[in-house]
Amino acid sequence: MVVYHLIYPMRTYLIVSGQGEESNVMAADWVTVLSHRPTLIGVAISPKRYTHRLISKYREFVISVPSLEMLEDVWIAGTKSGPSKLREMNITLVPSTKVGTPSIKEALANIECKVIDAREYGDHTWFVGEIVGYTYNREVFPRGKPDITRANFLAHAAWTDFVTFEKKIHKAE
Repeated sequence: MVVYHLIYPMRTYLIVSGQGEESNVMAADWVTVLSHRPTLIGVAISPKRYTHRLISKYREFVISVPSLEMLEDVWIAGTKSGPSKLREMNITLVPSTKVGTPSIKEALANIECKVIDAREYGDHTWFVGEIVGYTYNREVFPRGKPDITRANFLAHAAWTDFVTFEKKIHKAE
């Protein structure tokens, strides 16, 4: 048993890095918000990954929020390496609003980040990005919060297993 799997299921994201012909997409679960002011987000990436080299080079990345309809693309992004995998994926890279790294048109949202810190922890680098721009599907995020009845947000349960969220909201009282 891999003990950190006890915290799964976790949301799955696509991390876009690089620019132009070097653009790349990888899948990542280890992503979290770190601060509201300034708005910071972190992602853990192994130095063995091509994405690590691109983020280190360009000092920026985009976190794209995939839906269940993008599952095959998430799988390719998570199991293959290098920009050649983009030819196998059914995604469209489009210009971002504030960074040179592209966003993914089909994603539910794209969060553009400039790297402000990078630290080694064990076998991964924790990249901290300040959010400098974003785009999102207004039908899926009406009034600025996710509507789970309008999209199948994706979470990773185990190696090949993914889940979406129940179409019911449970409120704490």
